Amino acid sequence: MPTLSREEPPLPREDRRMAESFGIDAQRYDRARPRYPAGLVERILAGNSRADVLDVGCGTGIAARQFQASGCDVLGVEPDARMADFARAHGVQVEVATFERWQPRGRTFDAVIAAQSWHWVDPVTGTAKAADVLRPGGRLAIFGHVYEPPAEVAEPFAAAYRRIAPDSPLSGQPARRPLALYQEGYARFAAQIRENEQFDDPEQWLFDWQRSYTREQWLELLPTTGGLTQLRPDQQAEILDAVGNAIDSLGGSFTMNYTTLAATAVRTANH
Repeated sequence: MPTLSREEPPLPREDRRMAESFGIDAQRYDRARPRYPAGLVERILAGNSRADVLDVGCGTGIAARQFQASGCDVLGVEPDARMADFARAHGVQVEVATFERWQPRGRTFDAVIAAQSWHWVDPVTGTAKAADVLRPGGRLAIFGHVYEPPAEVAEPFAAAYRRIAPDSPLSGQPARRPLALYQEGYARFAAQIRENEQFDDPEQWLFDWQRSYTREQWLELLPTTGGLTQLRPDQQAEILDAVGNAIDSLGGSFTMNYTTLAATAVRTANH
């Protein structure tokens, strides 16, 4: 996760390229990316179904619409205008800015959420800003999915990626990464929240769930992931072909065991 300046938070060039690549096909991104467990949404709201929610890095509004469906008023902050336009077209109010540069203008919220986005935010500045806009007793919730398909799917993907994009820093990663590695990342988020001293002791949550994917569904999702958004169409096609063949060998579908992790804390009453 990049460490960014408090005053001017530019991402390193390669990270910025990846961050800006997700909006290439916002419609596909929204269609293919999984939603979040209902239990997570319920736990964040803790019975306050009329909460005012700020969604940091809202993307196409996947999480925002889930909170709206629970009765919340949601404002999204999103730096990619393409993603923001899609979210607006589907009923989400969005302001285009990085969270670091976004101007609250006196507005406060019952919850600040960051769904699959906090790793693009400067952790010190972001946590301080979240504390500033949260009402006493409001919750900061940082969450995201663990994307680790079974070895029968992951290993052909990794082999094809190494062959086709050997110079990519992602090509050196193992085919599958352990859950503990992701949990360490969320433990760091929790530690950064704790260092702010404006929150109660942070908690880490875990939600296990499953989803079945057909060949077509998984190949729809893969091009929305950071490893593929920056590749040429012919490179993407070759990797997707290898993964598709692997799924065919499994009978045309497989079960994905998802884990959704969260680092979360409540704003103290002392403003």
